[in-house]
Amino acid sequence: MKEQLYTIPVNDAFAADTECPLCKIYHDLEKDAIEFTMGPSYMQDDIRAKTDEIGFCQKHMVKLYANGNRLGLALMMHTHLNKVINEMKYKASKPAGKGGFFSKKDDSGDPVVSYIKKLDRSCFVCDKIEMTYPRYVDTIFYLWKNDPAFHDKFTKCKGFCVSHYGELYERSASMLGSKDRAEFIEVLNRVFFDNIERVNEDVSWFIDKFDYRNKDASWKNSKDALPRGITKLDHVFVEEPENK
Repeated sequence: MKEQLYTIPVNDAFAADTECPLCKIYHDLEKDAIEFTMGPSYMQDDIRAKTDEIGFCQKHMVKLYANGNRLGLALMMHTHLNKVINEMKYKASKPAGKGGFFSKKDDSGDPVVSYIKKLDRSCFVCDKIEMTYPRYVDTIFYLWKNDPAFHDKFTKCKGFCVSHYGELYERSASMLGSKDRAEFIEVLNRVFFDNIERVNEDVSWFIDKFDYRNKDASWKNSKDALPRGITKLDHVFVEEPENK
């Protein structure tokens, strides 16, 4: 099957030596979004207007700082802070509403609380990722239906994290017909459980290696069991060491 724009990253992710192809797809999109944000784009007026308005979530603010472009981050942070200060001064000048900050309703009736809650939920980097990531998930089902070679890649991959297993399980209901979905779920379950149990066995042996009776025993495949277990459980892409 001839590869298209969205099939290439999906095929590459499923061919990679990773504990979750979807985590790798997300990680690659996140890396590209960080590099875009901290590249020359932050000097463009339209991009700066968006970052001033939207800001960044806690996770991605830390990753932007780790990128190393301190001046670029400072420039974006300064204009974003100006925007936040001005907005909050304006909101704070309005009569206080009855709702509290911990109200479950998004719109508490208090302009200050509503603005802060909106700000807490917005992130320029997250938005860039979400513009593309769902299309890659849809591409998985497109390849499943149209590319027999992808079946083999899917079956031989190292499984998925808990979160992405659930995403594929849920999305299959709307993306596949009943017959195709039954086959997909059967394979998905086998691939997921076989591989998460494999990682759990590696974690178990990692623990056992600290028993003095196993001091001279081989580490087997357990040396990197912890980062792989983190990937399986917490939807966090951890690149495995090259030399295991």
